[in-house]
Amino acid sequence: MKKIVMIFALGALIASCGGKKEEKKDSFEVSRTKTEDTKGQAKQEVPVDLDNKGVGPISNLEFPDEINDEMAARGKAKFDAICVACHMIDQRMIGPALKGVYERRSPEWVMNMILNPDGMLKEDPIAKALLKEYNNAIMLNQNLTEDEARDVAEYLRTL
Repeated sequence: MKKIVMIFALGALIASCGGKKEEKKDSFEVSRTKTEDTKGQAKQEVPVDLDNKGVGPISNLEFPDEINDEMAARGKAKFDAICVACHMIDQRMIGPALKGVYERRSPEWVMNMILNPDGMLKEDPIAKALLKEYNNAIMLNQNLTEDEARDVAEYLRTL
């Protein structure tokens, strides 16, 4: 009986040491590699457009030369309360990084996006392109007043 058990164990050992055939299954694979520019930053897929004022109540907004510290402080508080769920200062998240936003968008566009994200996502070509780039993650309307939005816009100038 011992011989039979030994032969069976030896056979199992030999069978388990044999090479395994790897089965190749036909399936598709998603590669989510980021393309980077020479500085290691993610390449911008959406064009820079400082002339586009967007769709919404703000048609003209000129920033004064000096940053209003009081407005910026209120804007930072509002940003920290509602915007950080989707936006980081210098990294992409659910939404775009906001550092240097005024190098890519006009002040009017930023204000209109804050105040009227639904209309912007429906009608503005840049907002539509951003929606596509960020996997259709819509920006929700936070129902800010124009003064609150202006405070956030002032804070964004400090970044």
